[in-house]
Amino acid sequence: MPRLLAISGSLRAASTNTALLKAASMLAPSGTSIELYRDLSHLPHFNPDMESPLPSIVAELHARIENVDGFLIACPEYARGIPGAFKNALDWLVGSTSFPGMPVALFNASPRASAAQNALRLVLTTMSADVIDDASIAIDLLSKGMDADDIAGDPAMSSLIVKALNSLAAAIAERPVY
Repeated sequence: MPRLLAISGSLRAASTNTALLKAASMLAPSGTSIELYRDLSHLPHFNPDMESPLPSIVAELHARIENVDGFLIACPEYARGIPGAFKNALDWLVGSTSFPGMPVALFNASPRASAAQNALRLVLTTMSADVIDDASIAIDLLSKGMDADDIAGDPAMSSLIVKALNSLAAAIAERPVY
């Protein structure tokens, strides 16, 4: 049973990225669990001097990573890049021994956000994540005002999401067990 951690790169309460991840949770195939990470805004600014010992909230994030099989990431683009709060979370994960090789699906709520997606892919591959192309999708939610229920209820969108989740689950199942 794949256990996934979903992280939205947006701090907005009405974020389309978060709605997309919530819809994915609603559409998760049988046997797949998806937990939405909700503490992004509470992480302290990354500082290498604080890595030993890790702040408790960062240690909790590391512990969650040790207990999941993969990630779903939906991240907006701000000023043609990754939002600072989300990049901060990634910086805290650089020292994680559980993150390298982690299968990741990139969900994009705005196909126009290509610069952030490219930057995110570069950062994640630099961190040795395994970005699963067949599980990475773009769904145009820009200015549509859709919530998670609307997204999950849309046949075209839900079909893309389920296909991506199945691809991620297949990639996880094919990983060697150490």
